Amino acid sequence: MPLARPVHISGYSRRSHDFYSTPEWVTACLLRHVPLRGPVWEPCCGDGAIARVVEAAGQEVVATDLADHGFGVAGLDFFSCRALPTGCRSLVTNPPYGDGSEHSRATNASAAMLRFVRHALDMTEKADGQLALLVRFQWIAGKKAAGLLSSGPLDRVIALTRRIRWFDRGALTNSGQHHHAWIVFDFARCPATPPRILFAQ
Repeated sequence: MPLARPVHISGYSRRSHDFYSTPEWVTACLLRHVPLRGPVWEPCCGDGAIARVVEAAGQEVVATDLADHGFGVAGLDFFSCRALPTGCRSLVTNPPYGDGSEHSRATNASAAMLRFVRHALDMTEKADGQLALLVRFQWIAGKKAAGLLSSGPLDRVIALTRRIRWFDRGALTNSGQHHHAWIVFDFARCPATPPRILFAQ
């Protein structure tokens, strides 16, 4: 009988730079519910998983990453940027969750995510733009995250009812360990309009 373990432990070691390729269906769920204003910046593009789907939907995409995964412009530190790339109106990404073995020794994963979201909001606000981030659903319920979401121009939350499987190892592929959601901010939305919660798979 296998040993019981917490649901947040997958049994696989974390990847370098917290990089996990986002399945195509996940981005497709976002695009079905959110008409993005382009061009779109993908600042954690990895191997281009999100960027390719957005491009296929007809949007121009500026793809960058700190590490070189063979797609986009490598070597750009997200936190060194002070504004969206010229012309971009939206930022869409699956951000690093900050709980990789190297990063977690230096900072708390929740704090790392909050720092990322705040910085993304600051840059998106300057462009009156949109911000769409893929996050774990339980992160939304955290006290600090809830405060940030309540104070920002949250437009909608798209809860994914299908769990994401990040690994592709045939019979050894792990089952989805977490529920995820897209959180979408829009600085051009009417402030009096309450945010919506949607479900997709």
